[in-house]
Amino acid sequence: MSISLPPRPNRDFVTTIREDGSRLFLHPADARGLFTALRRWSGWVLIAIYLSLPWIPVGGHPAVFLDIADRRFHLFGFTLAFQDTWLMFFGITGLGFSLFFITALLGRVWCGWACPQTVFLEHVYRRIERWLEGDAVARRRLEAAPWTAAKFLRRGGKQAIFFAVSAVIAHLFLAYYVSIPELWAMMSDAPRDHWAAFVFVFVFTGILYFNFAWFREQLCIVICPYGRLQSVLIDDHSLVIGYDARRGEPRGKAGTPDAGACIDCNRCVQVCPTGIDIRQGLQIECIACAACIDACDEVMDKVKRPRGLVRYDSTAGFHGQRTRWLRPRIYVYLLLLAVGASVATWALSTVRPANLAITRLAGAPYFVTAEAVRNQFLVRIVNKRDTTARFVVTLPDAPGHLVRSGLDGPVELAPLAEDVRTLIVQMPRRHYQGEFTLKVRVADAAGAFYLERSVHFVGPEKELLDDDEHEHGNKHRD
Repeated sequence: MSISLPPRPNRDFVTTIREDGSRLFLHPADARGLFTALRRWSGWVLIAIYLSLPWIPVGGHPAVFLDIADRRFHLFGFTLAFQDTWLMFFGITGLGFSLFFITALLGRVWCGWACPQTVFLEHVYRRIERWLEGDAVARRRLEAAPWTAAKFLRRGGKQAIFFAVSAVIAHLFLAYYVSIPELWAMMSDAPRDHWAAFVFVFVFTGILYFNFAWFREQLCIVICPYGRLQSVLIDDHSLVIGYDARRGEPRGKAGTPDAGACIDCNRCVQVCPTGIDIRQGLQIECIACAACIDACDEVMDKVKRPRGLVRYDSTAGFHGQRTRWLRPRIYVYLLLLAVGASVATWALSTVRPANLAITRLAGAPYFVTAEAVRNQFLVRIVNKRDTTARFVVTLPDAPGHLVRSGLDGPVELAPLAEDVRTLIVQMPRRHYQGEFTLKVRVADAAGAFYLERSVHFVGPEKELLDDDEHEHGNKHRD
């Protein structure tokens, strides 16, 4: 039985695709070292955070609860109603600019250390695969072996565990939107009782299983645009993983006269999860996982040569130049982040647990009677809290002779409820001096906060009203 080794990487084609177009499955070897240990610990911490957030109560709700049914987002004790979802703009753009800044400074550290694709693939699925099928050599041997009962049990058991893990991840993802108690209730009932959630979990489980069991690194190489964007996000002074060609070339076995430090063992290629050769320079397939650094350092220790042949450095550093960490694009990104953070802070400070909207009643903008000039408004109050609230409507700084009707008593609203009431304000004709601005204030009955809107009290010109009153009086005398 012969074990086919992957082709030697080349910058002109993707290692995972054979010349005939068929898929070549990679079996990366295990790397041991500082970066591998740090990545494993950071990966487990990130997975623990993902799994635990729906379980941790903060302010009576899960730490992260995107409650689509009740149109509210609960984020670490801070609640955003559906009317406040515009604030997500700051979160999305903030993440985008943060990614630009981190990439310009630290290269693709996100891909290798924090991307969910890398975290779950490397620290969950591939750990299961190595536990069941052995190291890279054993996995290639098993792949080349004919189908037997033992191979079927190993491969079948692995796929069953992959599917089960995918189902767990999908269910936890749904918990972010329905909460753990509601998720458990759905799981306890028949699928037809919650068919939409059942179909979502089933489809999402299938997507996760397909991705992590078969598609794997192809997501990073073929679909994810970030690898291609890095060419415009990084420059010669960004931190990348590279090979020190000045020290390593020409390659040769240990003891070869005039050879560089690289002994051409290909250990850096064997541990690469995307199958590239880091010695060929920076490539879009590189996810900066640092496995090649640990692999090369381990070999350098064995041949008693200094570490760092493959290392974190900038392109300028690999060419013997000084790395400029602070440069114009870094300052621009920092400035944009600072401006965005300032605007987001101000926007969050404007969020209130209720909404107030005032519109003029349809029809004539005002009415003139024998006694007064009348304006009519619709006042819409929304309670964004998850508890019943009482609101009081007042007209602060209103003219002394103004008469109001409607909304005389407190307005009590259930959680997430809204109410639309009519507000009628009248100014006696003898006290009417022309149009003016009127403030309408809706205050929490407990005095915790208030909302204010300004409306325009409209009416005829004072002279026209006086003339009309005078003419009306003459007719009355006649």
